[in-house]
Amino acid sequence: MEGFYNIMEKGGYLMWPIVACSVIALGVFIERMVALRSEKVIPRNLLDKVRSLVSGGKITDAATLCEGNESPLAAVLAAGLKTSNRPIRIRLEAMEEAGKQEAALLERFLGVVGTIAAISPLLGLLGTVTGMIKIFQKVTSSGVGDPRILAGGIWEALITTAAGLTVAIPAYVAYRYLLSRAEWLILEMEHAATGIMQEIKPDKEPKDRENMD
Repeated sequence: MEGFYNIMEKGGYLMWPIVACSVIALGVFIERMVALRSEKVIPRNLLDKVRSLVSGGKITDAATLCEGNESPLAAVLAAGLKTSNRPIRIRLEAMEEAGKQEAALLERFLGVVGTIAAISPLLGLLGTVTGMIKIFQKVTSSGVGDPRILAGGIWEALITTAAGLTVAIPAYVAYRYLLSRAEWLILEMEHAATGIMQEIKPDKEPKDRENMD
């Protein structure tokens, strides 16, 4: 811990925002990894039960089952099952609307990680620039003197850049991974829900107004 505080002191006050960014990014990554588990988003047990109920014509039971489940898949399926007596186009539209809301929930906080990946190097660069300004102010007032002192000052100024990159690189990797995982889960959820909706055959398909005329 002594080494950590020593580095923080040498790096200057901008080291603290960089450390805060690393803590936030790590917290969001862990939270999203838990939230984006496949079984949490697309529970296979629920999917099998709903498919079995729909195949048996028990649409109301399937809708009730979905309403009692908190997974994103359940919310999408419930939206479609509630309109089971409507044409498949209406069902798909209802699921699409519910899917957009669930997709937004799956991708929440990802922008925070992306922002941290973008600003961490800038914070590090700003720390280096302010450190170099202080060094040259000393050189202007007291001369170069011992070159080792100047080299040590530059070394200290570069600490923030190294720290910023150390945070930004894994944060960007985490952002891309979480984003791709969320997109994959959304596609899988839509595919599963659409497959079930296509198995439902309403008793009567309402005719278009144009045909009725």
